[in-house]
Amino acid sequence: MTSVTVVIGAGSIGQAIARRVSSGKHVLLADLRQENADAAAKVLSEAGFDVSTTVVDISSRESVHALVEAATAIGDVTGVVHAAGVSPSQAPPAVILKVDLYGTAVILEEFGNVIAPGGSCVVIASMSGHRLAALTADQDRLLATTPADALLDLEMLQPDKVTDPLNAYQISKRGNALRVKAESVRWGKRGARVNTMSPGIVITPLAKDELTGPRGEGYRRMIDLSPVGRAGTPDEIASLAALLMGQEGAFITGSDFLIDGGVTASFFYGELQPK
Repeated sequence: MTSVTVVIGAGSIGQAIARRVSSGKHVLLADLRQENADAAAKVLSEAGFDVSTTVVDISSRESVHALVEAATAIGDVTGVVHAAGVSPSQAPPAVILKVDLYGTAVILEEFGNVIAPGGSCVVIASMSGHRLAALTADQDRLLATTPADALLDLEMLQPDKVTDPLNAYQISKRGNALRVKAESVRWGKRGARVNTMSPGIVITPLAKDELTGPRGEGYRRMIDLSPVGRAGTPDEIASLAALLMGQEGAFITGSDFLIDGGVTASFFYGELQPK
């Protein structure tokens, strides 16, 4: 039976991870835009990977379910890489919550029903989730366990409560890590694992949107005042993903890994501390 790695979001990070974890497997690349999936597929196929493409809108359960059906028609889903989303400069709060928070919850629910024994998933969250102030235990539980289709009805997520795109993004990414922690229990019953990674500033087209957008000055300051003093690369994110998805990471599930060059450390204890 063919083993399938499903890559949701055909951008730089998704491609880099696919290259590290998909040798000998079929790669199903899914993106909101067919042209993005096709461009990534061309690069991967020319590097020797067996690739097909499809379109997915992660904010739609019907679309995600169709992706699951397309993947399982090819073979056993042994890997899921969820690298799709929108940034604070790309969308208003309601869209960010629908795509980044609800969409991730739907992906975890749908793929958690079909993931093969021994399979693994990584969800790309963000260091932004680590900069959000602590939530209450009840808020954590609601973000982690509320069924996806009721998630956006939570009082804490209503438009009068979440008015800023950055706040919507931070809540979404905190929610991703909490949801993965909860889902890892269900995935474990299928013999599968799931973790989140929370990257800092990684040079991708999305990051370039931020660096040239209204938050660009703040982004450059974060890079300059971080302990590492530079942005990351998609290949560095892929190295961590390869550990988490491979046999050497077989004891790791339900966890979140901050990989940000120390920006978060500087935010709490260094020169990036809010005045």
